Amino acid sequence: MQTSDQIKEMVKEQYGSIADQSRSVNASGCCGSGCGCSPTDEAIMAEDYSKLEGYVADADLGLGCGIPTEFALIKEGDTVLDLGSGAGNDCFVARSLTGASGTVIGVDFTEKMIKKARANAAKLGYENVEFRHGDIENLPVASQTVDVVVSNCVLNLVPDKTGAISEMHRVIKTGGHFSVSDIVLDGELPENLRKAAQMYVGCISGAMQKTAYLDLLERTGFSHIRVQKEKAIDLPASLLQEYLSEDEVNAYRASGQKILSVTVYGEKKAQKNEETADKTEADTCCGPQCCAN
Repeated sequence: MQTSDQIKEMVKEQYGSIADQSRSVNASGCCGSGCGCSPTDEAIMAEDYSKLEGYVADADLGLGCGIPTEFALIKEGDTVLDLGSGAGNDCFVARSLTGASGTVIGVDFTEKMIKKARANAAKLGYENVEFRHGDIENLPVASQTVDVVVSNCVLNLVPDKTGAISEMHRVIKTGGHFSVSDIVLDGELPENLRKAAQMYVGCISGAMQKTAYLDLLERTGFSHIRVQKEKAIDLPASLLQEYLSEDEVNAYRASGQKILSVTVYGEKKAQKNEETADKTEADTCCGPQCCAN
């Protein structure tokens, strides 16, 4: 079994290569990984951003599995954080919603992606969009400073998902929220698919079960969690045959197991200790036991 550090190095190396590829090549693979699959005319997971305000073609590498900014309820003046910001695609769409009075921060683990995103921002002349090199498990962002977190097909790549989601909770302001697109599973994948390193980089074998994913978000402290959009990902036979025998492919097709792209929303509500922190001594001691002479 690979260690956390080995997985991170694999992801960094692969996505460093992806930074130099075109959108058409990336989108034809699973989550842009290439995955050893043959190029197709249709994206397996990536969605079409081209009609959205703020879209920048040079920033769209076709690496996503949804459009979280479409559901993120971003308002003018908000501070928005994009986890795994790549070349800046979701950041620039978010900036069109926050306006010049807002702030957009992208964090990515891959130096080449940060360089590409910063170059894209410089071309646009945006002074309120910045890109920080960092690990999602240890975000370079201060606590309680973000109104909205978005992320697109990234959390499934992180070895310590509990740590990453806890960090997301830490940086969001009380009353803030997230909208995250990701890959989840409904049923167990065949072992050979789960073990394949390329498939991990392609967002599939590192994915959690849908129910466990939603439970983890709730256990971390988020509330009002709901699935905003869900679609099944149909892997082409040419891709499955890279990792499975013909009998295994047929068994997988017949099993009813699903790979799903989901966009999930959740809010950070005040905890009980926060709700009572401002109460005065008089508020908390007015009963006969503590106030009587």
